[in-house]
Amino acid sequence: MLDKLFVLSQYVTPQQTVSRIAGRLADNVGNPAMKNRVIKWFIDRYGVNMSEAAEPDFTAYPSFNAFFTRALKAGARPIAGGDTTLVSPVDGAISQLGQITDGRVFQAKGQSFSLVELLGGDPQRAKDFEDGEFATLYLSPSDYHRIHMPVTGTLREMVYVPGKLFSVNPTTAENVPNLFARNERVVCRFDTDHGPMALVLVGAMIVGSVETVWSGVVAPGNRLVTTSVYQGERAIEIAKGDEMGRFRLGSTVVMVMPKGRVRWNSEQVAGKSIRMGEAFGELLG
Repeated sequence: MLDKLFVLSQYVTPQQTVSRIAGRLADNVGNPAMKNRVIKWFIDRYGVNMSEAAEPDFTAYPSFNAFFTRALKAGARPIAGGDTTLVSPVDGAISQLGQITDGRVFQAKGQSFSLVELLGGDPQRAKDFEDGEFATLYLSPSDYHRIHMPVTGTLREMVYVPGKLFSVNPTTAENVPNLFARNERVVCRFDTDHGPMALVLVGAMIVGSVETVWSGVVAPGNRLVTTSVYQGERAIEIAKGDEMGRFRLGSTVVMVMPKGRVRWNSEQVAGKSIRMGEAFGELLG
């Protein structure tokens, strides 16, 4: 009953307004003492491990978002070696992973969503990933919230897709149809030595915004699908393990690979916690 009320409340909440206000407050709490109290409460509430942070003193962060997107100490997340090793792009939990079937991506029991819609509504963009593989990774409030490259790739396209801002926790995933193809998201398509790869950064309730290392904050609140193409001199190569983006208040990454180009490690299963840089799959072809 409580789960149903939680989900229903999200349909009537002004999601964009609440999330944008939360984002502004997270960036601009003018009173340092208040900012420090909020951060201390958050660390205690969610068990954040500050000993891993490059700056372990929480009072040194100028804003809540600066704390939330904190860097880690060098070596805190070793990157699994090997040219054919695909690593996890984030700290988090594996929501689902497996094969894309009949153009649908599995979300939760009784729920799936359209690959074409997930990638911004262009069937041609989705064609490379037909019957391919996907992994959905959920970042909880306590996790490290920077996103890194699972394999070296060259950025070819970024698509901002406006949408809703439902929560992306397991309860919502089980009860909101088409959740990840419904929420605001940023689709990043890369070319790699093993074929194309898409990383979809999914927004959520109270998420201040999504950033990438090449463009900064990506069009928060824009109502139009916006595509940026990176070809020729604009092409950007990012090495495996390097940062490609971050969530300013948490969410989900959906990683999509073509058919026959990756085999997930057998120990990586839905519900398992994972750390950025951990071996996640073997690249094929």
